[in-house]
Amino acid sequence: MRKLGIMKSTFSLLALMTLAGPISASQFKALVFTKTEGWQHDSIPAGVSAVNALSKLHNFEVVHSNTADVFEESNLSQFDVVVFLLTTGDVLNEQQQDAFQKFIRQGKGYVGVHSAADTEHDWSWYRGLVGRTFLIHPEIQSAKVDLLEKGFPGTETMPSRFLWTEEYYGYSAEHCDRLNYILSVDETTYNAEADWGEVKSSGMGEFHPLAWYQHYDGGRAFYTGLGHIAASYSDDMFKSHLYGGIYWAATGKGVDTE
Repeated sequence: MRKLGIMKSTFSLLALMTLAGPISASQFKALVFTKTEGWQHDSIPAGVSAVNALSKLHNFEVVHSNTADVFEESNLSQFDVVVFLLTTGDVLNEQQQDAFQKFIRQGKGYVGVHSAADTEHDWSWYRGLVGRTFLIHPEIQSAKVDLLEKGFPGTETMPSRFLWTEEYYGYSAEHCDRLNYILSVDETTYNAEADWGEVKSSGMGEFHPLAWYQHYDGGRAFYTGLGHIAASYSDDMFKSHLYGGIYWAATGKGVDTE
């Protein structure tokens, strides 16, 4: 009789599981990469914590690494998107670069945050992936930011123009002609001049982009210049912006073309 009772209990549990449906799977899997070979941002822990919180809110998986050993072809195959979160300098060797190229060419995604544009300056393929390269920046200031594309994921809560405090990067010319721009900063609302001795800048002029996306070499790439300040990662609007980029790069979904 005891054995029969156990069998009935097991059957009842299986029945309940069947009625409840399959356990919900995660939407996608992201690798958050934070290796630095130059300046190291104090905001990296806040950024990692923010992505972990977003993963719980939006049901995706996250693995974090600050070493490049994870850039191995069979290991990368488990991920849908790689987030270069505040990386700097030459962070990948040739074999790791090859593995990452294959990852993108398989239709996967890249997200670059802030100093991701100050990464792998000598690798032409990566320069094309990120879209523009960091050159110089003035002091941290508040400025007016303009929303250029309302249909991109994560822009739903953004006003058409808003005040934001940031370390506003000056960028190179485009490395490719496929960039779709999401945000720009109005240089008339802050002092864009910077003087680093051999490197000087009076700003980028009338059009100063901050965030963009593109299809690149079979995959998807999103970049945002926001995210220098640690407190930014507690801001709901910024977190929506960051998740929108991760979501689109991982899935290719969410762009409103109307």
